[in-house]
Amino acid sequence: MKRLVYLMAGFFVVTSTLSGGGRAEVSEADLYSIGVFVPGVVEGSPTYEMLVAGVEQAVAESDAAAMKVVEGGFNQALWQQGLTSMAAGGEYDLIVTSNPEMPDIVEAVLEAFPAQRFLLMDAWYPGNPQVHSVMFNQREQAFLSGHFAGLVGRSGMVTPRPALRAGLLAGQEYPIMNEVILPAYLLGLRSVDPDGQVDFRVLGNWFDAGRAAELANSMYATGSHIILTIAGGGNQGVISSARDRNAYVLWFDSPGLSEAPGVVIGSTYVAQDRATYERTLSAIRGELAFGEAEVLGVADGYVGFVEDDRLYERHVEAEVRQAMSRMIEQMKNGDVYLDMSLR
Repeated sequence: MKRLVYLMAGFFVVTSTLSGGGRAEVSEADLYSIGVFVPGVVEGSPTYEMLVAGVEQAVAESDAAAMKVVEGGFNQALWQQGLTSMAAGGEYDLIVTSNPEMPDIVEAVLEAFPAQRFLLMDAWYPGNPQVHSVMFNQREQAFLSGHFAGLVGRSGMVTPRPALRAGLLAGQEYPIMNEVILPAYLLGLRSVDPDGQVDFRVLGNWFDAGRAAELANSMYATGSHIILTIAGGGNQGVISSARDRNAYVLWFDSPGLSEAPGVVIGSTYVAQDRATYERTLSAIRGELAFGEAEVLGVADGYVGFVEDDRLYERHVEAEVRQAMSRMIEQMKNGDVYLDMSLR
């Protein structure tokens, strides 16, 4: 694999990757060119690391594909500019990106460049012939987090309390957070305790670990025994607070038990790398159905809860693990189904 990294325009980074085998006889003009736009940075962001890894795997398995990765940075106001620049050059057969906010951001780009095709991961955009989108069922994902939080709160792992209270710290508010993740987390908690409450706080950014620790301190002090943290770099502040207070943390989107063994005791995941790889490879082969939107969940094997980890077995009581396994099986079998409700 050959990789070149260089700066462009002062506000984003581009990485070029070509797959190796059988490439010598393929001219550059014949390559299926893929641009990966990361609305943030790759390093330290599990979601975007999985996105890039999925495209890289697809390109590596193809005899005639190339890719570039563009990091758009944390300023959301620049994301549309970055995507417009990529589309305007006419360089890419496919632009791959990932973020629930992308459907709104790409709207103007699609109108201006009607030949440009997009693969939107972790987003819902049905009916546009330029776009194939894949949404992970975050309602199921958040429900699993809430159910686990409830099980832990009613176990011997915490001091008994009359009112069950669990925290949720978000980097920012956005529709999926407010309308899907938060209510599903509460629903999962109340599947264990009908009177359970969620303490919802917003960091206001995706990097301030110090402020996140302050918020987490307040959440633990007012009765939360565990916090689901979806705050980017702020997650480390929540871990620090939990460690100081002998409390617990829940991880989201990627296996996170090793982030702080015994502190991070539960973790959901989405198989963004596998889903991105499969659909990118289909696009390279000319088989991806543009205009379609998919929702992938627990029953499909793309959303889950980490159970096969020795840290989980070591730090979570057997009764909690057994109850969690029963819920996961019910969801896999379709006995418990939470519609993503994005239509």
